[in-house]
Amino acid sequence: MGQGRQEKVATSLAGAVSEEISASLAPVDAELERRYPGDPGTRQPVHTVYVPGDAFTAGTIRSWGDRALAALDEHAPDAAAFAAVLGLPEELAEPVHSRVRAKLEREPVEDLRVDFEDGYGPRPNAEEDETAARAARLIAEAYAEGTAAPYMGIRMKCMEAPVRDRGIRTLDIFLTGLIAAGGLPAGLVLTLPKVTYPEQVTAMARILEAFEKIHGLEPGRIGFEIQIETSQSILATDGTATVARMIQAAEGRATGLHYGTFDYSACLGVSAAHQASDHPAADHAKAVMQVAAAGTGVRVSDGSTNVLPVGPTARVHDAWRLHYGLTRRALARAYYQGWDMHPGHLPTRYAAVFAFYREGLEQAAARLARYVNRAGGDVMDEPATAKALSGYLLRGLDCGALDNGEVARLTGLTRADLEAFAMPRRGGLTASGK
Repeated sequence: MGQGRQEKVATSLAGAVSEEISASLAPVDAELERRYPGDPGTRQPVHTVYVPGDAFTAGTIRSWGDRALAALDEHAPDAAAFAAVLGLPEELAEPVHSRVRAKLEREPVEDLRVDFEDGYGPRPNAEEDETAARAARLIAEAYAEGTAAPYMGIRMKCMEAPVRDRGIRTLDIFLTGLIAAGGLPAGLVLTLPKVTYPEQVTAMARILEAFEKIHGLEPGRIGFEIQIETSQSILATDGTATVARMIQAAEGRATGLHYGTFDYSACLGVSAAHQASDHPAADHAKAVMQVAAAGTGVRVSDGSTNVLPVGPTARVHDAWRLHYGLTRRALARAYYQGWDMHPGHLPTRYAAVFAFYREGLEQAAARLARYVNRAGGDVMDEPATAKALSGYLLRGLDCGALDNGEVARLTGLTRADLEAFAMPRRGGLTASGK
């Protein structure tokens, strides 16, 4: 009764009140846009592989893929054997195994960092100069020839006084070499390790700003990752979260926060036998990093395991199970990237990632389809959940766990639709106007 009656709409506040409130909040609106621009919408690699500068060659990426395939052939020659090692359900055994092999053949490394820090160590200046110049040449050639990983770059030495000048010089030689070879590649990534104070981040930003001006590059063209490896980078002496200040100190150049498992653990006095990415100290650090980075467009990466899958098959299987479990644990905690230290880690990195996205595909797709079509179901989803569901499917597509066709069939959405849901306007409507 009364459903068809036209309601009388009345207000009490004059329009000037709303205008006054909007004017008073204008600085806050601008601050929100500046500090919390949201996810950049670009692909995030599932891992970072680091290779010492002197060991990096033109064949490194293909070599890692071939060695990973050889490990599979030797220690888990078919889908059933691989699934048995990792505890994969029968329905995922073949899809995961076949996709892992295809990935190792097509794109074994998603993100490669040529290391001039711990993995390289102190060297004579002339030697490091030459190694940095060679890294620039090889990376430029790889991009030109189509053999590069989607993302490549270097990890320089840190901003601490004993190695600061050396780190800056290596960075300069590397970037200058790329410019001379034709310009900076789109997938360029730089990593600044062992950051303790926000001022060190600002110093890195100043260096990159100076380089851009010299070469006439667009301001802000060069970004960098901040590696979190000290307790002071999480909690400052005044009780503030240093990592949050570091993001702002980067002045829009920070692209990622990478957790350094072993340096951070050692900094807190964790004994070597217990230094791992699932230690409570690691969980605390990454939780602070995650909250600090949320909404800023800066992505968080987990660390690595130093247990290598080498030796007899039983030992390899133990290392694989450990790495697979740690990777699955990280994915469930929304750490979608980690570090891999050995070619033998690649099979379980991709197995964990592919299983994570394939086992949740149908449920995620069904929930998103119901949301788009305003259909009922056993879960009531909101725009924020639609954003998360779309992000989940996009990450699965980017790494090769999912195919565009199957996602479109299950959701009725194109990739462009998914991207619109994953990156809605702040405080506004989703892609379908809900």
